Amino acid sequence: MKIQFIGATHEVTGSCTYLEINQFRILVDFGMEQGRDMYENAQIPCAPAQIDYVLLTHAHIDHSGLLPLLYAGGFHGEIHTTDVTVSLCSIMLRDSAHIQEFEASWRNRKAERKGEEPYVPLYTMEDAVGAISQLRPHKYEEKFQLCEGVEVRFIDAGHLLGSASIEIWATEGSETRKLVFSGDIGNLNQPLIRDPQYIDEADYVIMESTYGDRKHERPKDYVTAFAQVIQQTFDRGGSVIIPSFAVGRTQELLYFLRQIKERKLIKNYPDFPVFMDSPLAIEATSIFMRNQNSCYDEEALSYVRQGINPLTFPDLILATTPEESRAINFDKRRKIIISASGMCEAGRIKHHLKHNLWQSQNTILFVGYQAYGTLGRSLVEGADSVKLFGETVQVAAEIRQLAGISGHADVDGLTTWISHIQNPKRVFVIHGENSVMEHFVAHLQNDLKLKAYAPYSGTEFDPISDQILIEAVPKPIMKNKAGSKANTVYHRLLAALERLTGLIRRSEGRTNKDLARLTDQINQICNKWEK
Repeated sequence: MKIQFIGATHEVTGSCTYLEINQFRILVDFGMEQGRDMYENAQIPCAPAQIDYVLLTHAHIDHSGLLPLLYAGGFHGEIHTTDVTVSLCSIMLRDSAHIQEFEASWRNRKAERKGEEPYVPLYTMEDAVGAISQLRPHKYEEKFQLCEGVEVRFIDAGHLLGSASIEIWATEGSETRKLVFSGDIGNLNQPLIRDPQYIDEADYVIMESTYGDRKHERPKDYVTAFAQVIQQTFDRGGSVIIPSFAVGRTQELLYFLRQIKERKLIKNYPDFPVFMDSPLAIEATSIFMRNQNSCYDEEALSYVRQGINPLTFPDLILATTPEESRAINFDKRRKIIISASGMCEAGRIKHHLKHNLWQSQNTILFVGYQAYGTLGRSLVEGADSVKLFGETVQVAAEIRQLAGISGHADVDGLTTWISHIQNPKRVFVIHGENSVMEHFVAHLQNDLKLKAYAPYSGTEFDPISDQILIEAVPKPIMKNKAGSKANTVYHRLLAALERLTGLIRRSEGRTNKDLARLTDQINQICNKWEK
């Protein structure tokens, strides 16, 4: 029996873990990396055709996005997940393939003019359709036998419609070990969907840590906080542009906006239009509506019982075609534009940013996590200008974040989730930025007295003997994904910053003398290099 950690180790995206049980080869997630890649990932230790099964926690692309690539490589097994995730993946993987093919077409037009080699897409629509055909649906809490010696159950993780934590009972000979993969653990009291369900027992836990070093700010009333941003922007003659994940976050925003209009919270502009400019979001919203009875929380269901659709309202305008999308920016009314992608890395949102970022009356409102190295992260960290379609665009619009609107549990939510599992032998922490993971591991070790560890990609562990077989070392990436020249020394400096940040976070509880000495040494370095 073996666990090998592949993706989302000391990084937030690209989730992938490899299992060997009774000579069956199983992947848990196979996600695409988004944003800047900080560390090299180990390769899956066999050919795609040799993988027997995939277990999928949820539909987000950083967990599912490379499944078409697996299919293209010869994988012919089954992908097991929840029934709702099957529905969402059927549209999200097609959308991802469309993006791959569109980008390849765009690059190839430029390459042809320059006489360069053609660009090959990561995968095609045919690959996406092939992967979708391998999806196998399951209900929550349905325990089933995956193969000899392996039983599986999906538990509601409360992160996204259909998202799951995965319980795996693995048996070799007379030895059985229970493995639990948290998936992405949801925030409490999210609109629409239910809170995460808890698991009581496990031998080994592999859990996420996206917000493992912080607590979410929680406005007393999300609707009022959202309305205040809209009101302030409209009063100065602007529009609100919201980069939003097409699946999950967009539906939450529609839920809030319905309440804002119902309660007449926007003064002087009661009939303001809301443009949902994302074909994927439009399709995903229909899936939410079809699964309301099985997945909505009690508050959302109360609307349904009254015959009210909580995701629609007057003046909601759906933009499906490119022509409809382009027309939005010629509409002079004060308005709200919701468009994907949520981190501003692709999709129609980039066009809306190009038209609106340079206008000071507008607001760009972020409502989700922004990974390191993404355009969204640059904006929330205060960039003065950004590059869009090869053009420099000044940032004059107000950049805001709506606090507390997160699909991920904060450190308190993660702590509550792991505290329900009685006496796990080890907790492996993944799916977080380097400094965040170190902080969360220290919290598990010092405060909860758990045996916690944050593996690097390539680390191998044997659950039967409770032994780490291979302890991998980090391999920082010295070139960015685009292959442009990178300053390798500067990347070493960034890695040193991550290490220093982790050291500082772990220094709580040291003596005042040690803290003062560390502070003085850091200030001495700053004083030297700021001259």
